[in-house]
Order: sequence, then C-alpha cells, then structure tokens
Amino acid sequence: MSRIAYFGPRGTFTEQAARVLAAAGEELIPVETVRLAMTAVREGRADAACVPIENSVEGVVPATLDALSESTPLVAVAETILPIHFSVLTRPGTEEIRTVASHPHALAQVREWLEANLPGAHPVASSSTSAAAVGVLEGDFDAAVCAPVANEHYHLRVLATEVADVTDAATRFLLVRAPGELPEPTGADRTSVVAAAANRTGTLAELLTELASRGINLTRLDARPTRSNFGEYRFFIDFEGHVAEPRVLDALTALRRHCRNLRFLGSHPRADGTRTTIEPGFGNDDFVEAAVWADAVRKGDLA
Repeated sequence: MSRIAYFGPRGTFTEQAARVLAAAGEELIPVETVRLAMTAVREGRADAACVPIENSVEGVVPATLDALSESTPLVAVAETILPIHFSVLTRPGTEEIRTVASHPHALAQVREWLEANLPGAHPVASSSTSAAAVGVLEGDFDAAVCAPVANEHYHLRVLATEVADVTDAATRFLLVRAPGELPEPTGADRTSVVAAAANRTGTLAELLTELASRGINLTRLDARPTRSNFGEYRFFIDFEGHVAEPRVLDALTALRRHCRNLRFLGSHPRADGTRTTIEPGFGNDDFVEAAVWADAVRKGDLA
C-alpha cells in the first residue's frame, strides 16, 4: 500500500489537503514536522509527503522551502489549494475562555475575530492547530483555533465555525515524491526551482532576464538565507510552464549557467487551472523551429 506522510498531527489543514491529493487506497501517515514528512520520503518510509507551501495571508512556509532545498532532491508532482476557515473548539462545559491556542499562522488569520468575540482571551502559540486541540482536551488551554477536520478526531464542543478575518484566505499544498516520472504537461502547469547564485551585483536580475527573454511568467519569487554565509541567499522561483516544453527547458539550461547550484523542484498541473500565458513569438513551436534552423546552420545546410 502506498503511504503519504503529512505535516500532522491528525486534524490539520494538511490532513485535509492530503485527503484531496491521495489516490484511492493510499494510507495517510501524520508526522510532527514538515521536515520529518520529507525525511520519511527520503528514507523510503513513505512514498510521498503532503506539505504546505504558501498562504495567501501569511505568505510562504519557510520550513517547507528549507526542507526542499536540503538533503537529497524531492520534486512536487501535484498541488491543491484549500480555502482556510477555522473552527474554534472548547471542552464541553467550559464557561470562561481565558486562553486560545493555535499555530502562529492560524492566530494571525483570526486576530480580529478573537479581539471582537473573545477580547479577554490570551492567544498562545502551539506547534500546530491540532496540537492546540490536544491541549484543550488535556486542560492546558480553554479553546483552540483549528481546521474543521480536527473535530472528527478530538470531539470537542464547537464554539464557532467559518472563522477567518480574510474570507477568501487560502493555502497551497504540495505533494512531493522522489525524482522520477513527472506528470504530463497540461497547458496549465507550474515549474519550480531553487537557485543558489553567486553573491554579486545583478545576479537576481540575470536569472529573471533569462525567464523574461523566453516569455515565461513568474508566479512566485522568494529568498531564504543559505545559513552558511551571512548575506547569501537561495532564490525559490515558480513560473508558468512545464519542463517538457522546449522554451522552459531552454530557460532551465540558461539558469543553470548562472548558478552555483540549481535544483529542479518539479513541474505539475496548477490547482487553479490557470492556463500558461504565451506571448507571440514565444510559443514552443517557435523554439523548436529556431533550434532546427540553428542545427541547419551548424551543418552548413542553408538551402
């Protein structure tokens, strides 16, 4: 049976995402951290890992970026986007709520709701939304801000549902596996890389120019410190297209020339179904025809 490790414990939004991304019959295995979910894949204890990559309110998930750039490579083969609305859970019989626990990202997304509805409650950070629910069960906290799926596991009293300061907040999740066969291109795809470039003037501009000169549209750009030398960064770049497309492959080879290290993080269909933008003169046929012409020049066949 195929196994998918996910950032747990049970009852998190990542579990909900893993349910969406899992094929029939795949077993879901909760682990304590994003890094451990990927380690399970790298060590062969899981076939894939489901991890959060970015939130529309709080931005990227640094732990996921760091874990993708370290150790042996993993590649994203699928993604899903979940709307993020929380439930507030308490123990049955709780009359006064003095503490409300959750993951820091979750607390940031319900700050206004808490101030309006539980003004006397003190927010407490926990390692995950589900860990907060466990803390409520054990009497450590009076209430927890959780994913709706949490109550399937912990059976607490639902104080409120559909809680969110930003009503259209969403989080994107990745399904990552060991390198191998990639999903076929669909015309609505995303490719991701992490680039370790030289620390000198104009490096980032050079990378972006290589993409722009091939008509490739960026969907995300983030920087994370290398943690080896102060002031040195890795650039995490998402852009439209699939590595099977000639123009994207041409861009990747160009990026590689500019980088001390370039790690391919996958090509897969976009969860939102947005079609790749292709400007006139930048289609895959244009790149194929140009390559055929260049090969003819090399061979001296100019007839």
